[in-house]
Amino acid sequence: MSDSITVTVLVENTAFGPGIRGEHGMAFWIEAGSKRVLFDTGPGPEVLVHNAEFLGIELASTDAVVLSHGHYDHTGGLMEVLGRAGKIPLFLRPGALIQRYSKKKDGSVREIGAPSPLNESTLRELAASLTWTTDPSTVADEIRVTGRVPRWTEYEDTGGDFYLDEACSTPDAIEDDQSIFFDTSEGTVVLLGCCHAGIVNTLRYIQGMTGGRPIHAVLGGTHLIAASKTRMDRTVQELRDMGIALLAPAHCTGARAQARIATEFPDSWEPCHVGTRFEFTRAGSTGLR
Repeated sequence: MSDSITVTVLVENTAFGPGIRGEHGMAFWIEAGSKRVLFDTGPGPEVLVHNAEFLGIELASTDAVVLSHGHYDHTGGLMEVLGRAGKIPLFLRPGALIQRYSKKKDGSVREIGAPSPLNESTLRELAASLTWTTDPSTVADEIRVTGRVPRWTEYEDTGGDFYLDEACSTPDAIEDDQSIFFDTSEGTVVLLGCCHAGIVNTLRYIQGMTGGRPIHAVLGGTHLIAASKTRMDRTVQELRDMGIALLAPAHCTGARAQARIATEFPDSWEPCHVGTRFEFTRAGSTGLR
């Protein structure tokens, strides 16, 4: 069994170099021992499949899929993956398949839920099992998913104007938000889809579940794109107090928040664009990250 866990960015807003493609969305490929886990699937199959082939990743070898939440930019490639990988387990939160909408500053409204025909009936036919992660769950080996993240902080919100109806009269708390975490020799690694529950809430919750184990790395979407100065200030202070060695925000973090994090944590910040590969030493093993 390999002594390392590797995480490869398959879909993200940014990509650099010939042949690789960026797209608004998120997907991580996780290799832990003999297990292959796909965390989110981007907004559609085309870029996901292209990048996987370009990077030498066989989507047909996927052992399990985890959805961070039910927005289109994280679920659009799911049907393609299940078609290639066959009957594999799917982990998602209750409510991930409901209709949902966002409202832009100009007042326009668009549907942002999981695309048709993603519904429970279809997924039960295609997947080996559906695990509705009401609680923290083990996906494969040491790869775990948080389930529902408690909303403790008063300064964190969902990060945008999200609604359950087209009239935008019922706010969407995005209760289906969840994140992945796993232990390494240097501490806990956390993967975020969009982190609508709030990055501080999420990291605190994970630390509580791991007995206060230090957070070593945080990768993925933080949805700080519309964060107020107060929220950013408090978030930066919390991240500093946690002493996180590797910060690789992506996707919905936003340019200003990215710049702030990179400036505040010059020795910890790393890019998280498509094709980036992170390697971590498994807990109990020896070696370098």
